[in-house]
Amino acid sequence: MIKKLGLLLFVFIWLANSCGETYSPKPRGFFRIDLPAKEYRLFDSIFPYKFEYPVYSIIKPDLSPSSEPYWADINFPQFNAAVHLSYKKVKSLKDLQLYFEDSRTFANKQIPKATAIREGLIINPDKNVYGLFYEIQGTGAASTYQFYLTDSLRHFLRGALYFNFQPNNDSLAPVIDFIKQDVEHFIETLEWK
Repeated sequence: MIKKLGLLLFVFIWLANSCGETYSPKPRGFFRIDLPAKEYRLFDSIFPYKFEYPVYSIIKPDLSPSSEPYWADINFPQFNAAVHLSYKKVKSLKDLQLYFEDSRTFANKQIPKATAIREGLIINPDKNVYGLFYEIQGTGAASTYQFYLTDSLRHFLRGALYFNFQPNNDSLAPVIDFIKQDVEHFIETLEWK
């Protein structure tokens, strides 16, 4: 009887001791994103500008009813994303000021969802390319990277990165950074014709 009581006490202590840890759920995981190797090719057509773009992207003219000549999209099918490019011919200083203000307005539309907007200058005197970029941070921001480029005399080009679904920029951060490097390469290689 004492042996049975001792065994029962041992089992009870063992069970009580092993159940002392509390369960904590693991955070939700995301799928691994395979990123292709960086490789670029030249886009040189009838457009008034040329640049290098990634081989894993596709350039398509913007065929929407509101589009203008030389508007295009650099599509990234693997990521369901696109960089929308809109070109404007500069006819006067007043036009240029209007284009600057439009670009600032488009970037500021992200303010309700943004936690921060970082601006930076783009200066490439060798290619006569000047501009500004907006890096928009925030989980629900629709466009996380926008920019405009100009030669201050004849050309103005605006670009914006969009995903074709409701963004969750925390989980998309590796893809956003990956495409941002491609956009920066685009900016570095842009030349006016």
